[in-house]
Amino acid sequence: MNILVLGSGGREHTFAYQIAKSKSCNKLYVAPGNAGTAQIATNLAVNPVNFAEVKQTVLAHNISMVVVGPEAPLVEGIVDFFLTDNDLKDVLIIGPDKAAAMLEGSKEHAKKFMNKHNIPTAKYKSFTADSLEEGKAFLESLQPPYVLKADGLAAGKGVLILDNLAEAKTELEQMLKDNKFGEASATVVIEEFLSGIELSVFVITDGKNYLTLPTAKDYKRIGEGDTGLNTGGMGAISPVPFADDAFMQKIEEKVIKPTVKGIQTDQLNYKGFVFIGLIKVGDEPYVIEYNVRMGDPETEVVLPRVKTDLVEILEKTALQKLDEVQLEINPQAATTVMLVSGGYPEAYEKGKIITGLNNIEDAIVFHAGTTVKEGQVVSNGGRVIAVTALGADYKKALKKSYQNAEKLHFDKMYYRKDLGKDLS
Repeated sequence: MNILVLGSGGREHTFAYQIAKSKSCNKLYVAPGNAGTAQIATNLAVNPVNFAEVKQTVLAHNISMVVVGPEAPLVEGIVDFFLTDNDLKDVLIIGPDKAAAMLEGSKEHAKKFMNKHNIPTAKYKSFTADSLEEGKAFLESLQPPYVLKADGLAAGKGVLILDNLAEAKTELEQMLKDNKFGEASATVVIEEFLSGIELSVFVITDGKNYLTLPTAKDYKRIGEGDTGLNTGGMGAISPVPFADDAFMQKIEEKVIKPTVKGIQTDQLNYKGFVFIGLIKVGDEPYVIEYNVRMGDPETEVVLPRVKTDLVEILEKTALQKLDEVQLEINPQAATTVMLVSGGYPEAYEKGKIITGLNNIEDAIVFHAGTTVKEGQVVSNGGRVIAVTALGADYKKALKKSYQNAEKLHFDKMYYRKDLGKDLS
């Protein structure tokens, strides 16, 4: 079949890399893609949230399956667009519809879903500009640190964790009154802070059946020792060493099963990935958030460990026959190190020439923010390249990731050198 992957980051390059291996894939397209996807697929200059443009592309290239990488098209209803269009309704599309995508599109909605289906999560209350003073009073009732979350999509930047009460009140006011995160912070969720260690669990569901993919842990902060501003992710490790069988059993029973059952009970049209952000508090799992697609950079360590044909998994998901798939996982660990532009996540420059790509050994380079200019691969984003390696354990894999990262270069390139230190 001809397959189209929507998106342009490291996650989409990883999807393309795995899909390209499948015997079921005839022609592979990525829209808009990057310099990495261009080497294994045909890039198309199409905006994933311009549904009319996507439709035109699907029909022009005789596409049988569409894999939606980022959250924005899902939250804006691309699945509904396909299902209600006579020309597109037979095209397989991977992702939840608009109502189901609200699990990521609204933090408040996700919290209500968790409470309704008895899924463990932090206590919370939601506030708008009209209830700002009540919000400040609620902050006074909590112990620091204070967790403030913009209700809507804020590109991974809408969560603040603050130790100072006065600062938390000021930030709440800026979010609600001054539109700090635009429309995304018209409602703010304030929740109790949970102390523990975080991990991500990835599930693919056809709305009825599900498969649990490998766990991963990503590193959000720009600085070593988990300091500085939040980013889209500076690297990831899979599997998570502390997620042993007993803990995974708890996650399965207390989180995954009630989530999939909740999707059924609420009659949500969900055929795609559920990315569950968890925190281990003592020996118990609590859900921090849901995302309705794969994570980035976690995809770069999760999918390379999946040995089962990815196209088969995706096809069975779309056809609600996921129970027919035997999932095989590579027991090796995978790690990825993200190389970013100097200045990221604040102001940074693009267009820096990347050298050393041909010197990579025993690792995979996934392009995140790259393009081709005058025949050369150049930086085109804050997060530029993810260097993924496999090894007997995460320490061996990390060693390979770092050895290969050292072979790459572009002006003002930066990466964290302390990944995995918190796990040993």
